[in-house]
Amino acid sequence: MTTLADIVAAHGSAYLAEFGAKLLPSHRRALTDIAACRTEFMGGHVSRCEGCGHQQYIYHSCRNRSCPKCHGAETGVWLEKREAELLPVRYFHLVFTLPAELRDPVRRNQKIMYGILMQTAAETLARMGLDSRFVGGKLGMLAVLHTWTRALEHHPHVHMLVPAGALDHEGNWRQSRKKFLVPVKALSRLFRARFMKLARKALPNETFPPEVWQKEWVVFCRPTFNRAKKVLRYLGRYVHRIAITNNRIVCLKSGQVTFRYQHSGTGQWKTMILPAQEFLRRYLQHVLPQGFHKVRYYGLLSLANRDTLKRLQLLLEPRHPRIREEDPVTTPDSSAACPCCAGLMVVIGWIPRSRSPPRGG
Repeated sequence: MTTLADIVAAHGSAYLAEFGAKLLPSHRRALTDIAACRTEFMGGHVSRCEGCGHQQYIYHSCRNRSCPKCHGAETGVWLEKREAELLPVRYFHLVFTLPAELRDPVRRNQKIMYGILMQTAAETLARMGLDSRFVGGKLGMLAVLHTWTRALEHHPHVHMLVPAGALDHEGNWRQSRKKFLVPVKALSRLFRARFMKLARKALPNETFPPEVWQKEWVVFCRPTFNRAKKVLRYLGRYVHRIAITNNRIVCLKSGQVTFRYQHSGTGQWKTMILPAQEFLRRYLQHVLPQGFHKVRYYGLLSLANRDTLKRLQLLLEPRHPRIREEDPVTTPDSSAACPCCAGLMVVIGWIPRSRSPPRGG
């Protein structure tokens, strides 16, 4: 099976030769780590079976958050923690999307603009949530930044999972209407105005196309009913990874990468063929700036309100029995079984890291 590491190893040097001077440090680091992941360059360890004596040499992962081989266990742990924090109420799934006309300015100023996108989405929703005509209290918001389409195009947007209710100023829980949280059209316009105000203030020398004021910005809001955990698991798939997994890459042949993607309109799986350098360009544009937090918690779900969240879980439990959902999340077992006799493999030694990373990767 062709992997992203194979593509980087074969074409990373040429990509660096052509675009190296323009690459962000996070992009260069991603190429290096992905090519080195689970190879001798990352070091490793030696395990021996306590039963039959079989030995295995295992190389370590790079742990880069843009690597499709890494973080499977971390994703499971993250999901378990977030599921434990779910309130026993209905939830809403919201998506805040920037218009296509802003994609170039955002790409040029990723760290600033992505931060403004997440901040603005949370601020505008929180403001409308305080309005007594809608919910009338403090909302809780789990926000996850996505930057891609299924074909790897640049498409910055924020997913939010929001409990269907809020805590008012007297400390009482105010439940929202069953299929309505806030008016989406008004939320969209407030989001547009606030985003542009902050963007212009942060980037006074940047030119923003006038078309952004001539169209409605897309804000999606839908109740999840009994599917809050399913939405959470969808978001969890991309908390520690980005854009594409290795099982979607079909092949690398004659400098062309073939990969599968699901059409957003029909839901059908299709294939796309791109030159290797274009494929790498599309992939790298979703590598976030170093230190940027793509998952953020606001309102009742913020770290400062964890005690309040636990109190709400106890308060709301009798009123709304916890909804059972299928497909429980399991964390991979950290112990390894011997491939020969299924005995316990024990680490008996370590393999040092290589002194230099692979060229072009």
